[in-house]
Amino acid sequence: MSSRFDISGRVAVVVGGTSGIGQAIALGMAAEGAHVVATGRRQDLVESVSGEIKALGVRSLALACDVESSDSVNAFRDAVVAEFGHVDILVNAAGRTIRKPTADTTPEEWNSLMETNLTGMLRCCQAFLEPLKEGGKGRIINIASLASFGAYHNVAAYGASKAGVLALTKSLGCEWAKFGIRTNAIAPGVFVTDINREALNGTPRGQEMLMRTPMGRFGDIDELVGTAIFLASDAASFITGTSIAVDGGYLASGVNQ
Repeated sequence: MSSRFDISGRVAVVVGGTSGIGQAIALGMAAEGAHVVATGRRQDLVESVSGEIKALGVRSLALACDVESSDSVNAFRDAVVAEFGHVDILVNAAGRTIRKPTADTTPEEWNSLMETNLTGMLRCCQAFLEPLKEGGKGRIINIASLASFGAYHNVAAYGASKAGVLALTKSLGCEWAKFGIRTNAIAPGVFVTDINREALNGTPRGQEMLMRTPMGRFGDIDELVGTAIFLASDAASFITGTSIAVDGGYLASGVNQ
């Protein structure tokens, strides 16, 4: 039974894998024996995470990539394929947020956030389509959000981008199943990371989110890793076009007191 969850020897690319959720998934997959290429825009962070991955006894590659540039994404893909021959797993975890009243959000801010969170994800999926087809067990895992499902105050651009992530996941799940590629999303609940720390720790916003979470705490980022490994493995061979919430019951909850 355990062999169904085995991802050892598979080649995983984690875009946005140098910090936060992406880094945790990259290291978690490497610990399970996958060869992992974690990338981001900063070469120093890429090299640091690549070193951690290699220390776990698997192969890696230290190349930076900017998801807002098609040339950058394509060059990164070519280097990965030259090194490994194909790709089995693509994790799209690159993302950022803007917290600002919607009325004051400029078109430039809106477009910039969409470029990273949604259009950049599309670029990566398109770029890695052929390498994912090569191995016959392609898996795409997109990082969605609770904001894919509901509105959050002063983050309309982020919410729209993450709702788009969910729609893109569903569409690719249907379109690319014929290629043997399973496309799914993970919707993390409230996990404290660098992009939301100031908004959550000791704030009314953070307290409201805790109140809405039946388990009564923020998640530990490592608690996302098991879901990613499951979706990347043969155990998820008949799952595509859906999202799994790892949220301590947040989306399920109604009145909690």
